[in-house]
Amino acid sequence: MNTLDEIERAVKDTAHYVSGNLANYANRSAGENPSGEQQVGGDVWADDLFFDALAHIDGIGAYASEERSDVVDCGEGYSIAIDPLDGSSNLASNNSVGTIIGVYDAELPASGRSMVASLMVLYGPYTTLTIARSDRDVVQEHLLRDGHSERWGQFELPAEPTVVGLAGKTGERSDEFNDIAQAFERDLKLRYGGATVADLAQVLEYGGLFGYPATTGYPHGKLRVHFESAPLAYLVEAAGGASSDGSQSLLDVEPDGIHDRTPTFLGNTELVDELEADLSET
Repeated sequence: MNTLDEIERAVKDTAHYVSGNLANYANRSAGENPSGEQQVGGDVWADDLFFDALAHIDGIGAYASEERSDVVDCGEGYSIAIDPLDGSSNLASNNSVGTIIGVYDAELPASGRSMVASLMVLYGPYTTLTIARSDRDVVQEHLLRDGHSERWGQFELPAEPTVVGLAGKTGERSDEFNDIAQAFERDLKLRYGGATVADLAQVLEYGGLFGYPATTGYPHGKLRVHFESAPLAYLVEAAGGASSDGSQSLLDVEPDGIHDRTPTFLGNTELVDELEADLSET
């Protein structure tokens, strides 16, 4: 079993446990993360679980988490960048959350072009793992149930887009972006729930566009390059879609720090191209 196989196995096993125990952390607070955002108890708990599962795998050289200030040196090999519990604020209202993992064949910080795998877990009515790897030709989806993993098949974005979810308060987005968003929302079904993994899962299933632009509250975008934007871009592009920070693929973004943010857009290629064209005119 090679290192990527070990990572996939460890994520499946840990996700099973996380899925079965999330209710214990629905209303626990835990201070702030390194980006100054409010944590819930589940953030720290999930981070500890995934660290224990991944950091000691032979061939893992570093572990970086949204919940930790610094990269943890684990030896030599791949670098793990993880958002252990994406959308954790949704726990209190019993809505979907997820886990996002990027595997980089480089020291961090690094661009998404050095990524060799991306894994996305969705804890919804049932738990799924979606994975793209450099040594596979397809994006695979697995159902995680009763302690076992069942491969459902492969992902390819539908040719006809159906849904759109563009985040940020309208009062904090530019007037120009609000006009762009309204144009998309006239043609597509609005789907936005506040957990990146859950919102992207809608795009993967039905085709469409997900995005988080720059806002006055987050002038560089809210999503973090290493933990969210680049891993999800790797997955979406492997599934036949596209990604953008507004002008280039998210895989080409060169972050200076571990917790750097970027505007993030993911979905069908024609929609991402249209968005980039519209933004270039503002």
